[in-house]
Amino acid sequence: MNPSLSTADSAVDRMAEQLEASPQITIVLPTYNEAGNIEKLIRRTIDALGNYPGGIEVMVVDDDSPDRTWELATKVAETDEQVRVIHRRTERGLTSALNRGIRDARGEWIGWMDCDMSMPPEDWPWLAQALADGADVAIGSRYVPGGSDVAHTLTGRLFSRTINLWAGLMLGWSIKDYTSGFVLARKSVFNNLELQGDYGEYCIDMLYRAKQAGCTIREIPYVCVPRMAGESKTAQNAWGYLKRGVNYVKTLFRLRLGLDS
Repeated sequence: MNPSLSTADSAVDRMAEQLEASPQITIVLPTYNEAGNIEKLIRRTIDALGNYPGGIEVMVVDDDSPDRTWELATKVAETDEQVRVIHRRTERGLTSALNRGIRDARGEWIGWMDCDMSMPPEDWPWLAQALADGADVAIGSRYVPGGSDVAHTLTGRLFSRTINLWAGLMLGWSIKDYTSGFVLARKSVFNNLELQGDYGEYCIDMLYRAKQAGCTIREIPYVCVPRMAGESKTAQNAWGYLKRGVNYVKTLFRLRLGLDS
C-alpha cells in the first residue's frame, strides 16, 4: 500500500470524526417574531460560550414567524457552522419547539432561554459551571440572592411571585424559581422526561419531575431585564395573567396529587 495514500485516508477519517463529534453544549432558541433580537442573541450566545471546551451549537427553532425570524437566523447559519436553524411550518408552540430542539440536539448538555434578550446570554458560563461541578440541571433564578426581575410590571412580578410561592408550598422549597425558563441540563435528564404544558407551566412540571427522579438542581442568580425589541409573549394585564394562571394551578395540583397529565 502506498504510505502517502494511507496517511491521506487517516487524515480524512480524522476530519470526518471531528465533523461528526458532538458539541458539549446545545443552546435551543425557540422563536416566533423575534427578528429584532435573533441575530444579536445568537452572537451574544456564541461570544459567551464559543470557546467552551468541547464546543457548542446554537439551534434556532422557529415557528414560521411572519417577520421571517427564521430567514435572518439562516443567514447567520450560512456563515457560522455553530448555528443550526429548524424552520417549522406546521407545528406551533413554545413547549413543542423546545421538545423538537431537545430531540435534535447534538450536545451533551442542552439549554434554552427566552429569545427577547430578557435573559442575559453572558450568564450561560455560570450555568455551565454548575453542570461541570456535578449538577444535573442548572437554572437562572430571579429569586435567589443576586437575582431579580426588573423586566415586568408590578402585576407581572406579583403574579410570578404568587405562583412560585404556591409552587414552593405544594412541591417543596428546594427550588425558588419554578417558572424560570432559563435552563441548562444534561441530555440524560430528558431520556424519560418530555416537556409538557402550554406555556411556562412546562418548567414547573420539568423541574419537579427531575427533582423526583433524583436529579441535582442548582439555581444561579440572574437579573431579568426588559426585552430589547418586538412584542412580549407574556400576559399584558391582570385578566391575561389570571387566564394563564389557571394552567399553572392545574399543573401544581396535578403534580402534588401525583396525577398523570
